[in-house]
Amino acid sequence: MASRKAAQKSLSLAPVLDLNEATALHQQLMKLKGNPLVIDASAVERVGALCAQVLMAGAKSWEEDRQPFTFGKVSDPFMKTMQLIGVNIDHLLAQEARQ
Repeated sequence: MASRKAAQKSLSLAPVLDLNEATALHQQLMKLKGNPLVIDASAVERVGALCAQVLMAGAKSWEEDRQPFTFGKVSDPFMKTMQLIGVNIDHLLAQEARQ
């Protein structure tokens, strides 16, 4: 019997997630919708509030579709900025990304 489980996809985030990157990030997420997704934020140096919002909207959309949406790797600047703007992603961190 063929498996109906979708293949896991991954998305590596750009080093600078600012206003200019928000539309591209949204488009990338929409292309991956319907598949389990692992986000690699290990190269992120700066995060703007709009990109944080796009990522959290993506997480909510994946949750509604009952698909996994996790951050596999995160940089220290990414984590600190998310905490600073009041976004808790602890529940979205892959086991190996938790410290």
